[in-house]
Amino acid sequence: MNPTSAEERDITTKTTFMQNEPYETLADGDYELEERQALRRVAGLSTELQDITEVEYRQLRLERVVLVGVWTTGTVTDAENSLQELKLLAETAGSVVLEGLIQRRQRPDTATYIGSGKAQELRDTVIASGADTVICDGELTPGQLRQLEEVVKVKVIDRTALILDIFAQHAKSREGKAQVELAQLSYLLPRLRGWGGNLSRQVGGRAAGGVGIGGRGPGETKIELDRRRIRERMAKLRRQIGGMSVARDTKRSSRQAREVPSVAIAGYTNAGKSSLLNRLTGAGVLVEDALFATLDPTVRQARTPDGRRFTLTDTVGFVRHLPHQLVEAFRSTLEEVGDADLILHVVDGSHPDPESQIAAVREVFSDIEGARGIPEIIVVNKADAADPVVLARLRMLERHSVVVSARTGAGIAELIEVIQRELPRLDHEVRMLVPYDRGDLVARAHEEGEVLSVDHTGDGTVLHARVPSMLHAELDRVAKPVETV
Repeated sequence: MNPTSAEERDITTKTTFMQNEPYETLADGDYELEERQALRRVAGLSTELQDITEVEYRQLRLERVVLVGVWTTGTVTDAENSLQELKLLAETAGSVVLEGLIQRRQRPDTATYIGSGKAQELRDTVIASGADTVICDGELTPGQLRQLEEVVKVKVIDRTALILDIFAQHAKSREGKAQVELAQLSYLLPRLRGWGGNLSRQVGGRAAGGVGIGGRGPGETKIELDRRRIRERMAKLRRQIGGMSVARDTKRSSRQAREVPSVAIAGYTNAGKSSLLNRLTGAGVLVEDALFATLDPTVRQARTPDGRRFTLTDTVGFVRHLPHQLVEAFRSTLEEVGDADLILHVVDGSHPDPESQIAAVREVFSDIEGARGIPEIIVVNKADAADPVVLARLRMLERHSVVVSARTGAGIAELIEVIQRELPRLDHEVRMLVPYDRGDLVARAHEEGEVLSVDHTGDGTVLHARVPSMLHAELDRVAKPVETV
């Protein structure tokens, strides 16, 4: 082959390029500049997108999880219902559930929760399904978490960590965020693990070198430093939550001073508590078909058909095996239940096992100071979607119950009548002549008490009503008993 001169090569390049660009002649070097500025696509390297220009249509990649539970008591239906609830929790947290496994055991294995052999089978399931997370239906010890992770080779979390994660996503108020952070730190503290350099000494020994007096000795490890900082943060959060609860305590004491009855709406998560509050008061609280959609308590005012004022409080939802860290952190919020005069215990009538929900909520009630002796009305919600047989069974088991539908409004009138009947009666019944210049006392009787009759005379207003103690004392100073007139 004859060598080609540089001039001939240049001519050949220009000729080829001009044939590709018939409408425009480019100067020398323009072709190389375009080549350098061009963005070439390499076929076969895209992972999710068909076209890189459609970035706005890209979907968020959710965690792919495998659920595993240990069935120790009850029937297989109970175990499956518990895993179904874990599935809803996992989906609420933002994951895709691929598999669900249950193992029958007398008690969870102390090492790997499900035993070494079943842990290997779980590892095979994780590999076959392509999961990146395993969620256990129970609270695991730090040792169980570590050893199970060593076998399955993916992230392992338990039911408690999952619920705490959901609470962290849904907390909106400053107090709610502080309560969730405190619960998460309480859960994290005994589960801290050192990884590589985290176990290294901060100072001490020969590494101290020339730090002088106070620098000699073994020193403090990084994990000890982390624990100390977590404890300091927890102490600070407790002080903040204590300060935030002062405002709620002040409002509560003001209502108690006026003797305004308080009704607390409590129950299982996603049972329709916020929907019921909206139906009774028009509060406009967020309603969503999701677990733990609302965490912050909401207090609204309502009136009975006879005009008596009372407050309705929407509380945080409960769940089976509610983490004790959350009960401790949300204690100031749960006090709304302990200080109530009446509890509306809302139950999801369309749930496959509503009786277990009632038992789980009452278990939490037992941990709330002062909640045991409060009158309770079982409000079976979602009657429009429930099985009539289940509703009849619930009404037979819970004699003090009302069946309603917060969505359609069915049964709400009956519920209001029951609330009016169950509210504590006012202590003082008065029949007094109130001067016309103290019409404010008559207005307070309408607002705070139960007015039975009003008669206007030439000397003043004859008021027959049931009133709270403070109003009775003021009426006693100003008004005259009707019998003395």
